[in-house]
Amino acid sequence: MSAPRRISFLITELDQGGAEQALVHIAQRLDRTRWAPRVISLNDRGPLTEPLERAGIPVTALDAGSVRSPAGIWRATVGLTRCLKEQQPAVLQTFLFHANITGRLAARRAGVPVVVSGIRVAEKRGRWRLRLDQWTDSLVDRHVCVSRSVAEFSIRESGLKDSKVVVIPNGVDVERFAAAEPADLSRFQIPSDARVILTIGRLDEQKNPLGTLRCFAAIAGSHQNVHLLLVGQGPLESELRRLASDLQLASRVHLAGWQEDIPQIMRACDLFVLASNWEGMPNVLLEAAAAGIPVISTRVEGAEEIITCDECGVLVGISNDDQLAAAMSECLADPESAMTRATRLQEFIGKQFTWDSVVDSYSRLYESLLS
Repeated sequence: MSAPRRISFLITELDQGGAEQALVHIAQRLDRTRWAPRVISLNDRGPLTEPLERAGIPVTALDAGSVRSPAGIWRATVGLTRCLKEQQPAVLQTFLFHANITGRLAARRAGVPVVVSGIRVAEKRGRWRLRLDQWTDSLVDRHVCVSRSVAEFSIRESGLKDSKVVVIPNGVDVERFAAAEPADLSRFQIPSDARVILTIGRLDEQKNPLGTLRCFAAIAGSHQNVHLLLVGQGPLESELRRLASDLQLASRVHLAGWQEDIPQIMRACDLFVLASNWEGMPNVLLEAAAAGIPVISTRVEGAEEIITCDECGVLVGISNDDQLAAAMSECLADPESAMTRATRLQEFIGKQFTWDSVVDSYSRLYESLLS
């Protein structure tokens, strides 16, 4: 039997984000008789380093600092080139924009045979990122997009070649979420008899937590026993606290920061809301569906591939506060129907979004490129 092929995974950092957790799942589940995975972080050793190393996967942290400027990208590329020359992988798989760009540049300099880029969001914050994707396209063998929506966006807006773009969705461990013991939410000062709307994600423009709070305010008067729980950190935290206070809802709006026990928190809540302005394939939406709680989402990229019909969840227009508030109120007013939809969605997710099928798709892609 031939030796396992070396594959290096590159990501900007190893914090608790969706892309980072996807990398961990893929690297851990690859067949070790065929693949020898290593992980490289452009920055420091984040919290996801520990489960990787526990699984016997070496992690290298380059501590490259900020890669948000041309000088930073060049500095990271130099360090990464040196690292790749030492590792000599047959495949470099990159995740997220800054790792995608530095990975392409370094792989060419280091002589890596196959480069696969991971595009995990329909990037709408700056067209310069789309142009960089297009200008460095010749350095990439395949672009893996997490949803059909992201693939179509990348071809249309970045000008990527259709023949280079493939779709492999995220996965979710349904059993981990479905079997979780509900958390005690009293640690967030939520009364034991309250009904709870949950949203999880970075507190920034993309995730639109201010929109979620405005919609909660619109229905709070008619649903007196309902509280809003926001899990996550980000630049909008102070503004969210001020708005909750101005709306006289500070006692019913709870900013919890980042939390480790996401499955348990989800299982303790009555409704999950994703109000994002753009996405790729929202991991958190898959996880809420796996936990078996009712979900509402804006029609962001990937959402319609998860909530495929009205019988399993609710989709509303992006930045449409009226639609989102009405959907929240309807789900709270008819919890039995909402739970029926949640059960259908949980069953669908369990069949269509397994990590085993995701990893098999990646493995077959790598083998086809190497052959």
